[in-house]
Amino acid sequence: MRILAVDHGEKRIGLALSDPTATIASPFKVIKHVSRVIDAAQVAGIAADNEVGLIVVGQSYDEDGNPNPAGRRAGRFAEELRNQTDIPVEMWDESHSTQIARAARIELGVSRKKRAGHQDEFAAVVILQSYLESKRNP
Repeated sequence: MRILAVDHGEKRIGLALSDPTATIASPFKVIKHVSRVIDAAQVAGIAADNEVGLIVVGQSYDEDGNPNPAGRRAGRFAEELRNQTDIPVEMWDESHSTQIARAARIELGVSRKKRAGHQDEFAAVVILQSYLESKRNP
């Protein structure tokens, strides 16, 4: 079963897709934020086109363990996504996914020039890989 991960941002939405065995996460694409309804429709369409069995939406939390403002926006996005698709939608802790993605790309030796710009699809990979690993190692 393929799984689609969503890194929901204010300007862009990063997407990562697993292989059919739900073992490896790969960057998929970045879509520009338009509105919650339109964004959810785009993600639902992408999920359907790629025969996705589960959508994982990253949600960030504050130091007290409650969704922070970005996490609440991701929660509202996930709710709209649930309204637009029958594919199950699950929330997943995405804390520090962008920083982890940036650090991993530095460690891999990706040049500063190629690292410039958004990290959204790579943050989605971090979210998805962490989800996949948690299911393999409960």
